Amino acid sequence: MYCVKSAHTIEDTIKKSRFIGVIVPCESENAALTALKELYQQHPNANHIAFAYRVQSEKGLICRFHDAGEPTGTAGKPIFKHLEGKQLINLLVAVVRYFGGVKLGAGGLTRAYGNTASKAIEAASIIPYVEYATVDLCLDYKQMQLLEYQLKKLGGKIIKQDFAEKIRLSISLPEKNLKTLTELFKAR
Repeated sequence: MYCVKSAHTIEDTIKKSRFIGVIVPCESENAALTALKELYQQHPNANHIAFAYRVQSEKGLICRFHDAGEPTGTAGKPIFKHLEGKQLINLLVAVVRYFGGVKLGAGGLTRAYGNTASKAIEAASIIPYVEYATVDLCLDYKQMQLLEYQLKKLGGKIIKQDFAEKIRLSISLPEKNLKTLTELFKAR
């Protein structure tokens, strides 16, 4: 699976209608909904804002798409198919349409929304998706330097630390490196 590094916007004109493709990285469904709300505020006069998103959550993959008043299946689904086909995750792709006076028909709408989404995806910086895990550790003070060294090597970071008789830590790191870290340090 893949995700996008940063937000990106493209614009296209098809038969006098203005189509704006927007791609936004989102770590949660709430982030996707917030990004959508911002789009509605940025484009209050748009005729349609169709979208699709795929977000990984603790409960699994959340997938949604919406035609935004266009005929059923002509806007949200073509956008979603590009996300699914390119195995993209943790992102929102929206297409803002300002109607130009020429009706495109169902096939024309499907192509326009799908192509705009595709162009936005192609213009964005796509990177491999990395699944992160959180682990709690309890260490002696003398182990802290080794832990910091290993975290740097394994791409992890300390989320929370509590210094008492021993150090209690919550650590986030790529899931594929979890076993390596827990073999080096006894997980709590």
